[in-house]
Amino acid sequence: MTSDFMASPPDGPGQDAQAADAQDANPQAADGPGLRASLEAILLVADEPVSEVVLAQVLERPRGEVAAGLRDLAASCEAEGRGFDLREIAGGWRFYTREDCAPLVERFVRDGQEVRLTQAALETLAVVAYRQPVSRARISAVRGVNCDGVIRTLVLRGLVEDAGTDQETGAILYRTTGYFLERLGVASLADLPDLAPFLPDDVEDIEDGGA
Repeated sequence: MTSDFMASPPDGPGQDAQAADAQDANPQAADGPGLRASLEAILLVADEPVSEVVLAQVLERPRGEVAAGLRDLAASCEAEGRGFDLREIAGGWRFYTREDCAPLVERFVRDGQEVRLTQAALETLAVVAYRQPVSRARISAVRGVNCDGVIRTLVLRGLVEDAGTDQETGAILYRTTGYFLERLGVASLADLPDLAPFLPDDVEDIEDGGA
């Protein structure tokens, strides 16, 4: 819409005034997404609750404005009956699937996803299995790529779970589940084949870079 307006020369001062009014009403229209779109984009990829302070810093907006935007977005999700809610929990905000949709999500994860794991998922699962409890940052360092999306998939499939946080960095740690052992057909982690020699020798010296 903006490009079409700019492509046509203004007919007079009236159009200039209208354009100025539109910019004042929506200051981000010319150089970025609005507040709601920005919040949705960030929270969509967040796998932990994000605080209002962090969101305000990232968006470079007043905290009060961000807080109001979050509550408005949460109310909108509920009013529109979407398949997810925006909830304030543990000092931050995060999207969650609606409680009444849980059976569908579980069916999709458990039954509708009966396909082989990708190579990336297998590699990530191997790192977790042999280095657990391990953080996302360390897994990514071993594999050389960001593993956040793959870890979320493994958690959804019930193969990996939260194992608390690292005392030094506060990073979330992950471990394999009983379902992982069941699917692999082994009684304990001690029965896993010896793959440790294939991992980097200095992996224990890698410092976690983030959550």
